[in-house]
Amino acid sequence: MKHLFNRLATLVVMATLLVGCNNTGSKSNGALSSSAAEKVYVAPGEQDEFYAFLSGGYSGNLTVYGLPSGRMFKEIPVFSQFPTSGYGYSEETKPLLNTSFGFVPWDDLHHPDISQTNGELDGRWIFVNGNNTPRIARIDLTTFETAEIIEVPNCAGNHSSSYVTENTEYVVAGTRFAVPVPQRDMSIKEKKGNFKGALTFYKVSQDTGRMNLAFQVLMPGFDYDKAHPGRGDSHGWFFFTTYNTEEANTLMEVNASQNDKDFIAALNWKKIEEYVANGGGTKMPTTYMHNVYDEETHTATSKTINEVLTIDPTDVPGAVFFLPTPKSPHGCDVDPTGEYIVGSGKLSADVTVHSFTKMMDAIENEKFSDDAYGIPVLDFEAINAGSVKSGGLGPLHTEFDADGNAYTTFFISSEVVKWKLGTWEVIDRKPTYYSVGHLMIPGGNSRKPFGKYVVAMNKITKDRYLPTGPELEHSAQLYDISGEKMELLSDFPTHGEPHYAAGCPAELLTPKSKKIYKLEENKHKYATLTPAETRVERNGKEVHVYMAMIRSHFTPDNIEGIKVGDKVFFHITNHEQDFDVPHGFAVIGANNSELLIMPGQTKTLTWEPKREGVWPFYCTDFCSALHQEMQGYIRVSAANSNVELKWSLGEDIE
Repeated sequence: MKHLFNRLATLVVMATLLVGCNNTGSKSNGALSSSAAEKVYVAPGEQDEFYAFLSGGYSGNLTVYGLPSGRMFKEIPVFSQFPTSGYGYSEETKPLLNTSFGFVPWDDLHHPDISQTNGELDGRWIFVNGNNTPRIARIDLTTFETAEIIEVPNCAGNHSSSYVTENTEYVVAGTRFAVPVPQRDMSIKEKKGNFKGALTFYKVSQDTGRMNLAFQVLMPGFDYDKAHPGRGDSHGWFFFTTYNTEEANTLMEVNASQNDKDFIAALNWKKIEEYVANGGGTKMPTTYMHNVYDEETHTATSKTINEVLTIDPTDVPGAVFFLPTPKSPHGCDVDPTGEYIVGSGKLSADVTVHSFTKMMDAIENEKFSDDAYGIPVLDFEAINAGSVKSGGLGPLHTEFDADGNAYTTFFISSEVVKWKLGTWEVIDRKPTYYSVGHLMIPGGNSRKPFGKYVVAMNKITKDRYLPTGPELEHSAQLYDISGEKMELLSDFPTHGEPHYAAGCPAELLTPKSKKIYKLEENKHKYATLTPAETRVERNGKEVHVYMAMIRSHFTPDNIEGIKVGDKVFFHITNHEQDFDVPHGFAVIGANNSELLIMPGQTKTLTWEPKREGVWPFYCTDFCSALHQEMQGYIRVSAANSNVELKWSLGEDIE
């Protein structure tokens, strides 16, 4: 115990010294070389070569950047309400945030993963995970909008997620916190041997991307941290790092760091898939929500599901094995060939690499050193391919280029280290500013990395930007990796706290990017496809306003006969059919947000007037020279008034 505390204290001191040494400041550091500046410069009218999708962490959303410029293009709302567009406030998008815990308008978004075909990025969808209220979301990369969110039952801390198999057969979610399964009231001290860690596999439709929960493997109650799929010869396997194999429940920074080795769990999903197809598994009562957005109706719906198919791994011999890995491993990364499984132990100075070929040989010849709850533990020496003796501190995550090189982040020593697969030789190392977590190479977790840039996502910014009070945005740094040595090109701020990123060539997405929604394809229940269809209807205390908008007016733009206590639904259709001409809608006294409505789209805002008066509404998004004139009025009368419900269609109310 004393030795552990001394080690931790040493690491903290070294980290402090390293950050202090790296604190070069803008004056002493000066401008980067002109050649570096040229490499990140994207001239006016030109476009970036790559898209980068950075998780927003506690923002709950996904951010889209261009590389090499580092410009942020869009924040895609996923798990958090977003007043910029009305996401999570409009009646159409509220259902996306439904969960078994009720309406949850926030989450902690972590690991984006782009869909793949034959192990290569195909640019159809990007999957992300909600870590707090366990969820998986799918974003359509033609619209850059959230298309689906499905909850993860029997899970707490959906961290080793979301990762896709190499043909996007499945998207996979693991659980960070072991919990009672099914949930029940029990003593926390009884955790060991009684809690479970669920690994959940969602089948993905190859036509629509729609997810459905196929099965859930109930593993021993360790903490399942990161994951990646096999590829090539290792296709059909999935690998998850674990820590807290001690199954501690308190003072985790000490009690969960006792074992010299934790595990990488290797799971043969092909074998489990076959077991399920033959009727295996047990259906368990549970409750989770499946929310889907329909692009034709522009509306999301929620469905409650009340059971899940669970698998006991000991019922499927040969399906699950543990690979011993030092020490408290975090990152779990598989190289482009599928041969090497890299485990980075946070409390180990070395990076451990296992061989899939050796793993299969050890399984065939039963080279086991132990078992854990009936799951074989493979012999470390039998499966180990080698280790990277880098001398760095706090290895976390690894990405790969197309030339047989790997790049690993070291959190404590604040650096990215480049090393050679097979020889484990360190080729290069470059400092980061500061305390780097994840890194990303476009396609770096696929069979085909593009290998031109690496983005380091740093946790601490300190002196990199102008100060903005106690909190600064996190810092990303772009490195050129096209040569033997890495070259730092630029810094750019990132929103929220990025936990991993995904990147791809722009040419993969831009030809498929949707520019408008065609009015003739709008199947929204309340769409008004022509000005003649606009109207206002009362049904008791509900009032439905069927409104159209186009540069630079609303139809109708004057409404009377609304009463205090009414619930008014503004169903607004944007009649524009021109790219990049959204219109906004905001009304004074609304207790939600504005709406931002894309060309050809219909959205609904609910308004409950509480005061008598004449209240304006207006367009919030600049649309023309007469944008200021795009406005209207609503007259609100007393609850017991006899004012007739009427509206104007471009003429004065008579």
